[in-house]
Amino acid sequence: MVRLMGQPTTRPTSVNLDEVLSRRLRARALLTAALGPVLGGYLAVLLLLVLIVAGAEGSRFSLSGVLAASGPAWLAAYQVPLQIGGQPLGILPLGPTVVIGALVARSARIAGRRIEVTSPSRATMIVGVMAGAHLLASAPVALLATGTGGLAVQPVAAVVMPALIAASCAAVGLSRRCGIAAALRTYLDPTALRGLRAGLLGLTALLTAGALAFTLATVLSASTASRLFAVNAPNVGSAVGVLLLCLGYLPNAVVMAAGFTAGPGFSIGAMSVSPFTFSGGMVPAIPLLAGMPQRQAVWWPALLLLPALAGVLVGWSLRHADASPVARLRMVVVAGAFTALGSVVLGALAGGRLAQGSFDPVALPLGLLSIAAFGWIAVPAGLLAWFGGPRARRRTTVAARDLAEQPQPSEDADDEERQVEVEDQAEAKAEQDGEDEQYEGATGHEHENEHVNEQVNEDAVGDEDKEDGDEDEDKDEPSDGDVAGEGAGSNEDRAADDGDAKRA
Repeated sequence: MVRLMGQPTTRPTSVNLDEVLSRRLRARALLTAALGPVLGGYLAVLLLLVLIVAGAEGSRFSLSGVLAASGPAWLAAYQVPLQIGGQPLGILPLGPTVVIGALVARSARIAGRRIEVTSPSRATMIVGVMAGAHLLASAPVALLATGTGGLAVQPVAAVVMPALIAASCAAVGLSRRCGIAAALRTYLDPTALRGLRAGLLGLTALLTAGALAFTLATVLSASTASRLFAVNAPNVGSAVGVLLLCLGYLPNAVVMAAGFTAGPGFSIGAMSVSPFTFSGGMVPAIPLLAGMPQRQAVWWPALLLLPALAGVLVGWSLRHADASPVARLRMVVVAGAFTALGSVVLGALAGGRLAQGSFDPVALPLGLLSIAAFGWIAVPAGLLAWFGGPRARRRTTVAARDLAEQPQPSEDADDEERQVEVEDQAEAKAEQDGEDEQYEGATGHEHENEHVNEQVNEDAVGDEDKEDGDEDEDKDEPSDGDVAGEGAGSNEDRAADDGDAKRA
């Protein structure tokens, strides 16, 4: 190896190599997260357009026309209003929006796992990169789409909506791994956070009620749907197009049905329908709307039980959320407000302008819908959360009030009771002392008897060793044993006298 003078050679260390690899990995992950949803969504829209145009009967396939229409169609997937031949198209399918949102959330989650993002600050970087990529991609698409083939888009909506949807979905995808949810807990009150969760549950329950109502109407009108499908889709290409159209607008139909079950209903042009009112009119002849009624039915108000059950479900989930009923009511209010806000947002996205004919507009009464959604959640949930949960504070208050209502003893009574207690204690102490003295006297008497018996035994042994001659003298004179016996007897009498004196 040749070493040049004046140019020191440096060898890369393992630390520098790890840093380089980490930077490359981070850049690759961010680039994939930024471009993946944009390119993937655009290619999916382009493929669908190719299938629809190629299979349509009597249509001439034009690659330039498909490419020109793919840009506005991609923007429509992000809920950007369009104009086709000067006619507004504001009611856009929510199905592609849901699919693209799921794709963005998944890409953000994968990027966060690859670069080991565990903090909200690092998650903000991923969210910003993905939103910026959508912003940069939507601006030229909007410029190229304007005036091409009679298509036009709103410039502000074309720039803002894709970036906003991408940022929201990316934040949802990173919420658990990167601690965004934990960061929100530090800024939000626990009561408000629990209420938001319950509100999400309530909104999901209302949408489920709408899905059940829509499914019931479609099943009851299955023959009409089959006939409309046969009329509008005579060949395979048309069938694919009609099927994709119905699937794309299926979430819109569910939201409309949820507005119906909540009470306010919805309208398509001159036609309006609710559980209590009905105004007939023309509707688009597509299988998705086969369940649209032709007259009012008397059993429609029974569907109001579905949103009521949604409120019961929210109240059931909050009945043990806090020991205080007032705190649980606050959670219910937050849940109702969140459900009302979510209903307004979904209702605005599900409806919109539909040209300028007899089907324009397709709309929900958003003001009435928000009030109805709040009421269906707040009233049943509030009653169940108040009466179905613990009421420890109320029980404590009642116990304190009962204690306060009890008659309090006077000071004289306290003095008398205290004097009686002192006398009882004195008597008990005197009885205890007497028992102790009696026990000590009996114990002393037993010790004296034992001592006397030992002395008597010793004297008896000594008397046997004496001579026989002393027996006569012993007969005349008292022996030591007799004296000891008399002493023991006198001692016993003395101990008994002492015990009697102590008892006295």
